[in-house]
Amino acid sequence: MVNENKSKKILLLYVLIGLGFSIFLGVMLLTTLKSRHLPSLYTQKSSKSERGSIISADGFHVATTKKLYKAVVNNHYIDPQKEELFIQLFSIYSGINPEKVKKRLHKRKGVVVLSYLVPEKQAQYLKKLAYELRRFKVFKEIKNKRTGLRSLHGLSIIESGETRLYPYGNVLTPIIGYPHKLEDDGYTRIKGVKGLEKRFDIELSSRQDGSSRGKRDVNSYIILNKDSFTKPNLNGLDIKLTIPIALQIKIEKMCSKMKEELRAKEVMIAIMNSQTGRVLSAATSNRFLPKDIKKSDYPSLNSGIIEYSFEPGSVIKPITFALLLDKKRINPYDLVNGHNGKFKIGKKVITDEHKFAWLSAEDVIVHSSNVGIAQLVQKLSGAEFHYGLKSFGFTEHSTPDMIYEKAGSIPSITRLNREIYKATTSYGYSMRVNLMQLLRAYSAFDNNGRIIKPQLIDSFIDEFNSQTKLENEEPIQIIQSSTASRMKKILIKTVNKGTGIKTKTPGLIIGGKTGTAHLVENGKYVNKYNTAFIGFVNDKNVNLTMGAIIVQPKKSQFASQTAVPTFKKAIDILVEDGYLKPSKPDIVQ
Repeated sequence: MVNENKSKKILLLYVLIGLGFSIFLGVMLLTTLKSRHLPSLYTQKSSKSERGSIISADGFHVATTKKLYKAVVNNHYIDPQKEELFIQLFSIYSGINPEKVKKRLHKRKGVVVLSYLVPEKQAQYLKKLAYELRRFKVFKEIKNKRTGLRSLHGLSIIESGETRLYPYGNVLTPIIGYPHKLEDDGYTRIKGVKGLEKRFDIELSSRQDGSSRGKRDVNSYIILNKDSFTKPNLNGLDIKLTIPIALQIKIEKMCSKMKEELRAKEVMIAIMNSQTGRVLSAATSNRFLPKDIKKSDYPSLNSGIIEYSFEPGSVIKPITFALLLDKKRINPYDLVNGHNGKFKIGKKVITDEHKFAWLSAEDVIVHSSNVGIAQLVQKLSGAEFHYGLKSFGFTEHSTPDMIYEKAGSIPSITRLNREIYKATTSYGYSMRVNLMQLLRAYSAFDNNGRIIKPQLIDSFIDEFNSQTKLENEEPIQIIQSSTASRMKKILIKTVNKGTGIKTKTPGLIIGGKTGTAHLVENGKYVNKYNTAFIGFVNDKNVNLTMGAIIVQPKKSQFASQTAVPTFKKAIDILVEDGYLKPSKPDIVQ
């Protein structure tokens, strides 16, 4: 009996040992087969590329991009005993008032965004803070009731987008233009809407976001070796302008003062190298802040130098005269009957401000005689006049560097075959142009009969600082060199003895022509005017073509009292800043 009980005990022991071993094997098998949440041996990170900058000729960033970050935290993971410490430290590092931080932190349970607009430099400090907060155990681990796993989430600083900065405010607007925000999978990008921002939106836009993937170290940093993968950031191209900002600021300030003095709607000036086409300044009195556009700014969003199309008035007379000279239909010394300031063509009476009985053909330009040019232009056929104006660049875009240009218009050949249309077009009515077209046309008189397109973009620059220069188009010969030379002398005479005399500057060669034109409203000419002075200013080494347009000045309707002094003030600035160097008078021994 005793042996039987002893056997039963031994059997039970073996059964228990066997059962225990079976349970052990089962647990081991289950552990082996069950998927486990082990930390990954690999990690990856990504970074967003940026939009390129717009840089002035003298190296200043007039439009640039700044990355923005957002600060995100899950308030479940903040240790209640250390919440106040978190609030105070985040406030110090972010610059946000502690009360605001606290309010945002308690806005709801779970993930909250403490700031959407964290600048890049501040983001780096906040990332260091996030590390320190973990080190001081401000965040606690939380066990997932469903999975049983424990997790810890701290302060996260995440790229949220980019914003466009204009460090010089309204300088060079509306040439630069302005952008809009565009959401790209939760990331805010910038897209150009007007001006250079729109014209070169593709070139400025970021080309490739960066990313890295590889094995991680104990701090979760990527170990960069032959097994890791890196795709670099390719930022948008920077655009370098031909316009120096220091000069632009001075010209713009002058335009603003002249607008006030002349009580005008707008004052515009453009300055270009006559041989290369490189634009030194494209200024207007009507500008705006790209980051703070108001309803009152809407008329200023368009770039007047290419988008404001107008009847040019008498500044077209030299173009008409050049076509006549080039086809040898006139001689500068031919006599023209001034008809004492009144001349009738059909039912229209053409008048002059100053009465002349007779004057030479070239003095028709010097003294700006409507009567004289209306008679001379009849020597051209309608086709010759039409295609002549077209060859000077009217009706086509003046420059490839800008967008939304209004090309203007000239009368058809059929209309120009009629005496009255030919006459009115000869002194700048019945046609429409913009300032840059006039600048391009007048460059022929200072460039041996060749016109050149205005160039505002010097080069593109990539992230490796490699520059790709943009070459301007070849100048186009539109009149003979001898014709251009003669026209140049006539325009110099116009400054020395005619309507442009107030632009005279000792030591510089200056030529140009004034223009005044009535405005049309509701199909009728009204008592409102635009005035203009287009010409050139040269020293021994530099040839510049310049133009000044005054839109509806109330102080005076005469270009000699509005556009001419504006033009002169621009010359003074160019001399003051060393862009023009007047020659010293010869000393008589």
